[in-house]
Amino acid sequence: MSSQMQFNGQAGTGGSKGSVNQMSYLCASCSKSNEIKPKEPIRCHDCGHRILYKKRTPRMVQFEAR
Repeated sequence: MSSQMQFNGQAGTGGSKGSVNQMSYLCASCSKSNEIKPKEPIRCHDCGHRILYKKRTPRMVQFEAR
C-alpha cells in the first residue's frame, strides 16, 4: 500500500501535464529543436522538413561488455 502511495505521489511531480507526453527532436535540415506530441504529424515547425532525429538522453548510459 505504501509503494502505491509513493508512486502516486511521484507521478504528479514530473512537471505540467502537457510536457510529459512531448518528445524533443532535432530537424535534419535546419537543426532546430522541435517538441512533438504523440498524435502530431512528424514535421519541423520551422522549415517543414520531415526527417527528425531524437535527442540523446542527458543521463549517462553505460553498458558492461564481456
